Amino acid sequence: MPTEDDVRRLCLALPEVTERPSWGQPAWFARTLMARIWEPGVLTVKTQEREALAGTAPEIFFWTRHHDRSPNLVLVRLDKVTPEELAELLDESYRLAGPPGKNRR
Repeated sequence: MPTEDDVRRLCLALPEVTERPSWGQPAWFARTLMARIWEPGVLTVKTQEREALAGTAPEIFFWTRHHDRSPNLVLVRLDKVTPEELAELLDESYRLAGPPGKNRR
């Protein structure tokens, strides 16, 4: 089961990612927010597959009404996701957040 420390390690291994608090929780930024602890054991990431992820694995992926206006944000239960899935999610979120100083793709 991945932990907040695993999230931190993976995020900070990406080029130019920084960590700072967001709403009192640890958050990681590329050009924009790429990941944030929503609450203990739950991580917010950006994805283009929110509906598919939540539809196929609702025990892992979900969102709240707060996230309705941000269709690229999904919440991830860290105790249910594999380390490999977490790494893939953070890579996608980094790409969507836009690496600092670089054009988005």
